[in-house]
Amino acid sequence: MKVVFADADYWIALLNPREKLQSKAREVSSRLGSVRIITTEMVLTEVLNGLSKGDAKLRKGAADLVGRLRQNPNITIMPQTSIQFEEARSLYAERGDQAWSLTDCASFQAMQNQKITEALTNDRHFVQAGFKALLRD
Repeated sequence: MKVVFADADYWIALLNPREKLQSKAREVSSRLGSVRIITTEMVLTEVLNGLSKGDAKLRKGAADLVGRLRQNPNITIMPQTSIQFEEARSLYAERGDQAWSLTDCASFQAMQNQKITEALTNDRHFVQAGFKALLRD
């Protein structure tokens, strides 16, 4: 089974009907078919933070989404650990030439550790790091 990484862009696009990436996210999901999705607690923190303001319905939807993802056998949520945080911080410090966030760095390392080359994201930083951003195509 194909394995892909899911970034916050993807989860937010699926939840928010006003998100311009929603149709692209649905199209790519449909085209991929049955896949195993890896994401991280740091990514889900970005989703929850990104949808925390404004619409109470979206906020509830984000909280419910995380609960559903935890129950889905085809989705693995990698926990944030002290080791992961330190490795991401180290990459963040090493790559001062890039505008990569700490969450980006943790995502890149998770993808490398899991030998994943494709991400459900529109974030150009994934491309800069050598990965394929499936929502950019």
